[in-house]
Amino acid sequence: MAKLDARKRAELPNSAFAYVDSNGRRMLPINDEPHVRNALSRFNQVKFEDDAAKERAFRKLLTAATKYGIAPIGFVARQLKAAAGDEGPADLPSGLVTFLLTDMEGSTDLVHRLGDGYSGVLGGVQTIIREAVERNHGYEVDARADDFFAAFAHASAALAAALEIQRSLRDQLWPHGEPVRVRIGLHSGSPARTETGYVGLPVNTAARVCNAGHGGQILISGATREALSELFPGVELVSLGRFELHGLPHPEELIQVAVSDLSSEFPPPRAVTVSGG
Repeated sequence: MAKLDARKRAELPNSAFAYVDSNGRRMLPINDEPHVRNALSRFNQVKFEDDAAKERAFRKLLTAATKYGIAPIGFVARQLKAAAGDEGPADLPSGLVTFLLTDMEGSTDLVHRLGDGYSGVLGGVQTIIREAVERNHGYEVDARADDFFAAFAHASAALAAALEIQRSLRDQLWPHGEPVRVRIGLHSGSPARTETGYVGLPVNTAARVCNAGHGGQILISGATREALSELFPGVELVSLGRFELHGLPHPEELIQVAVSDLSSEFPPPRAVTVSGG
């Protein structure tokens, strides 16, 4: 990240900073992508004048992150925990990490069909996912709406959790017999570890891998396949080809996890196929 010297800093408008206090002191520059990432990692180090000022800076920083395509997963949840006096666990894995992301398929339709009953379904889904993550030594990073994000020190543990989640969701009896399915994506990489979670391309890639899948499906990236030290009996990895995933600089290979007791028939990934991939 190029350091802002006094002249360049003075030339920036107030809008290029997440926080400007009542004395005009400007903090947390957000004038470009590297400074936004730096601001995300330093947010909790700033002494804000009051809660309202912190909230305004918080919203401004999230807007800047969206502008530059940064997925600050964990940042929102940890700010909420901090506001409640709970900083959350400080033992998230670092180095080579395997991310597990889930997203409920057709959640909007479920809301319309179930009405007030949807909150109970969502709570049940999150409980199943959370317990599977904990049993397989994973770490919950964030849970927002119908998305869930977890990190694992070992790819094999993340895969075990993904399989357990899909089996548990399949076996659960849901209200009115409504099918409840989640798509799961796994990706391995070495993200930047901050006080508020993770930032970096591996986070964005994991989100895109998840989004390319369908309810009931587990997709992994080529990086996760390489990180798997072992495969469980009966597990097959089926390459679906290489795909352009939104916002990523290079095509990614998508690989489906296939086991005999879970569905393996799905439409093509929700992504653009690379010719000859």
